[in-house]
Amino acid sequence: MLDRLLSPVQTLGKFALLLARAFSSIDEIGTYWKNFIDQMVRIGIDSIPIVALSSAFSGAVLTVQTAYQLETSFIPNSIIGSIVVPSMMLELAAVITGFILAGRVGARIAAELGTMRVSEQIDALEAMGLNSISYLILPRVLAGVIMFPVLYVAACLIGISGGVAIGHFGGFLSAQEFLDGARQFFKPFDPFFGLIKSVTFGFIITAVACYKGYFTTGGAEGVGDATTEAAVQSCVFILIADLILAMLLL
Repeated sequence: MLDRLLSPVQTLGKFALLLARAFSSIDEIGTYWKNFIDQMVRIGIDSIPIVALSSAFSGAVLTVQTAYQLETSFIPNSIIGSIVVPSMMLELAAVITGFILAGRVGARIAAELGTMRVSEQIDALEAMGLNSISYLILPRVLAGVIMFPVLYVAACLIGISGGVAIGHFGGFLSAQEFLDGARQFFKPFDPFFGLIKSVTFGFIITAVACYKGYFTTGGAEGVGDATTEAAVQSCVFILIADLILAMLLL
């Protein structure tokens, strides 16, 4: 019973120590520069197609649903833009992108590191004199923190463009009306808040995935379990962080 109660504390301690060891060698990032650039491409650039697809449809669906709910002559059409744009900036662009990348990026990182652990490749790196934590974890976490805001900006632009397009071609409102409404209630803090969320989500997804993968045990079955846990737990922590940030900053 006591072990079960202490298990979350022990897990949190191992997680904190792992990240502390990784970031303690951040001044040596030049040694792992090629790995860092490779992770930025794999986490960021390679994720653009799926992020673009999901954000475009999210913006389009949000516009259609908003137009349906506000179908009255007493409310100007421009109000649709004033609802869709803040919704994308404050919530949908960051959260939907985070959920998708928890599955795509988080699962891949956990599977990679888990496979390296069970096949003793990590032990081989240690035997060669490399700091496996710095070499494997630091580039991935830093790449996530840097590239997730880039993906957030892309998701916002594509999602809003999808809303403008479906509003115009669907006959709900003109592009000018949409943009007028967006400008009418625009707050400079909205995209800034979204960037804060994207940095936080990028850290959560990559850090959780690295932890699960690095400490994988149990062969192929263990790799599968680590991959699943990394994706699911990342989504849960994203929801928790989303609520905490909203309560603290809004």
